[in-house]
Amino acid sequence: MKKLLLVTVMTFFGLANLFAQEVEFGVKGGLNFASISGDNTGDIDPVTSFNFGVMSEIPISEKFSFQPELMYSGQGYSIGDDTVELSYLNLPLMGKYYVTKGLSLEVGPQIGFLLAADNEGTDVKDSFNSVDLGVNFGVSYKLDNGLYFGLRYNLGLSDINDLDGFNDKNQNGVFQFSVGYFF
Repeated sequence: MKKLLLVTVMTFFGLANLFAQEVEFGVKGGLNFASISGDNTGDIDPVTSFNFGVMSEIPISEKFSFQPELMYSGQGYSIGDDTVELSYLNLPLMGKYYVTKGLSLEVGPQIGFLLAADNEGTDVKDSFNSVDLGVNFGVSYKLDNGLYFGLRYNLGLSDINDLDGFNDKNQNGVFQFSVGYFF
């Protein structure tokens, strides 16, 4: 997993250097509204957490650009009084289509690496898969001064559970609102 993360980060910065004259770099952060879907999730409630990280935008044409990000994302779910908190390091690779100046539609794959899992003070990381795959859909608006606003949904595609004898298949689902700034 460490090798995959290293290769991913090197690719991210390698692509950024390839287009260095037009690349914009930025930071962003915001709120997550997270839950899980799949088997036996009728009693599951969402949790609110946060996200923050770095991003870059690499123009491909006047209407299209590529926006790789490296983000911390607090996720999880709640069952009654129990809350399961999942912490991920996510790498979204977003394709952006500019509908009009500043307003773009975004879509792209995401790979997440589980950093921690906590259930009411108990480490439960061994109960979850260490890698989470998903796809993001969103809309964003970037002002001329670099201020950025984004609304995104992450649809988890892979089963997050890793328990012997537990057959339920569950996926992450996260609504994200972010505010950022491109330098």
